[in-house]
Amino acid sequence: MSDIIQLLPDSVANQIAAGEVIQRPASVIKELVENAIDAGATRIDVLVVDAGRTSIQVIDDGKGMSETDARLSFERHATSKIRQADDLFNLHTMGFRGEALASIAAVAQVELKTRQRGEEIGTHLSIAGSRFVGQEACACPEGSNFMIENLFYNVPARRKFLKSNTTELNNILTAFERIALVYPKVAFTFRSNGSEMFNLRAGGLRQRIVDIIGKRINQDLLPLNVETSVCAIHGFVGKPESARKKGAQQYFFVNGRYMRHPYFNKAVMSAFERLVPQGEQVPYFIYFDVDAQDIDVNIHPTKTEIKFENEQAIWQILSAAAKDAVGMFNDASTIEFDTEGKPDIPLFDPTRQADLPKVDFNPQYNPFKATPSSVSHASKIDGEPSGEYHTSRLTDQWQQLYEGLDSAAKPMSEPLFSDPAAPAADESVIEEKSPAHYQYKGRFMMTAVKSGLMIIDQHRAHIRILFEKYQRQLAARKSHSQKLLFPETVQLTAQEAVTLEHILGEMTAMGFDLSPLGDNTFSVNAIPEGLEGIDVGSLVRDMVVGAQERGTSAVQEINDSLALSMARAAAIPYGQVLSNDEMENLINQLFLCQNAKYTPDGKSVLSIFKQKDIEQLFA
Repeated sequence: MSDIIQLLPDSVANQIAAGEVIQRPASVIKELVENAIDAGATRIDVLVVDAGRTSIQVIDDGKGMSETDARLSFERHATSKIRQADDLFNLHTMGFRGEALASIAAVAQVELKTRQRGEEIGTHLSIAGSRFVGQEACACPEGSNFMIENLFYNVPARRKFLKSNTTELNNILTAFERIALVYPKVAFTFRSNGSEMFNLRAGGLRQRIVDIIGKRINQDLLPLNVETSVCAIHGFVGKPESARKKGAQQYFFVNGRYMRHPYFNKAVMSAFERLVPQGEQVPYFIYFDVDAQDIDVNIHPTKTEIKFENEQAIWQILSAAAKDAVGMFNDASTIEFDTEGKPDIPLFDPTRQADLPKVDFNPQYNPFKATPSSVSHASKIDGEPSGEYHTSRLTDQWQQLYEGLDSAAKPMSEPLFSDPAAPAADESVIEEKSPAHYQYKGRFMMTAVKSGLMIIDQHRAHIRILFEKYQRQLAARKSHSQKLLFPETVQLTAQEAVTLEHILGEMTAMGFDLSPLGDNTFSVNAIPEGLEGIDVGSLVRDMVVGAQERGTSAVQEINDSLALSMARAAAIPYGQVLSNDEMENLINQLFLCQNAKYTPDGKSVLSIFKQKDIEQLFA
């Protein structure tokens, strides 16, 4: 019987290793920049063309390599950082990945020019698909210059599955920013297709954060600093007013390495309980210094998840440090004791009799009593007058629409949103011939139906109505702009600016007019009609972040994301008092929607309190 086990050729083994190490162009950037940091570079230049598909170049002024080291660096398991197994658990550099350069060379065409400090002549290497094409002496600056071209040229399947240039460039920027935020003493530049996106001068940590995130964050940073025998923690947390629903800049770093840690995120956010609205997040940039032997960085292939030996103790330290930072920030106005010029507020006198307030009311009034048989619908909740409806026709319309929700409800295009399957609805017949509505707590609209009491969330109902309206406008490209008397300025991060450029055409079709001012800053000159009075800056940022989070490869996904962001911003808020006509108009429009039961992101809009359940309360 013949043997069936054999050793793989180096070229195949290198491609397998490349599949684990080099997943996309951002992986190449990460490996090369980290190597430059470990080489003692004080300046690193990164240049990409076509989001890394065509070329990636990383130039540093580090210590460089000798002729022999340059050749060995592309061999598998080659490293300058590890000498014995114990070194794996006591790393003080960016870490060990012996297959990095070998993996890059396996799936790309690579040129390296490098010269050691103090040497007169450098080395020029050419490699393609793991094969050395040439090696010769050359004149070049001190340090290393890596040129990576035609990534995945010999693995067509991998190249085909790369995302759009916008997505891949955002991934590259993410990797680049995570490193630049750790090393403020190193100067960085970043160019994409010849356009400079970052020019980060060497300086302090706060300045580096401002240079990367944008000037607007400078006024929101609260310093955090604590040293204990377990760990040292320093950095910044945001002020409560900097909280955002989407796109909050949140970074943890341990011993110079970016990490994700949901458990520690809860520790930070515990300091902001009752200070920020539920569901919103504050930015933070927090750096841990921990004994290398007390952490394990090798539990995840990308090394972004790290295991701590003293996790619970660090949680307590972090939580206390964050609370201290927020506590030191006192933006509340102090009590004024200078009474000169202030109104005279009389003190309470217990001996003086107080008159009870008199309230006039009509004891015969019944809010659920039927209104006249014809109701005017002059309200304009979504900007479109609804006209007049005869109540008998209205009752029939509600019955038909509500009973037909199961067949009319259509989930949105996957994978952006998916509406839950609507349950059977046969309780839709309006009991009153002319509907009378009741608003509860400024949030819910209540009206009688055949099988009980229908309760509708007014804010969610309006989101559903506006969402479908904006969808139609985008599809028909029929929207009107409202010029702003004073244009608003919006500053974005580099990643957000890249995404905005990609969706700018769709935003223009919706009625926005934005013009670039440089430095990732844009002027908003006009907004779609009907959005007056909203926070324009927050709306634009939320729309960009929403498109960024859900991907920007499909036009329909972009349109849906933009429509939902606008609907959320323009929908009537909780607490807004509505007249009976306004409630009726809102309900009418809700039942004309494709799916009246759920918001676009799957939250319930209405519910029925069954008649039998009501009767059971009084049994």
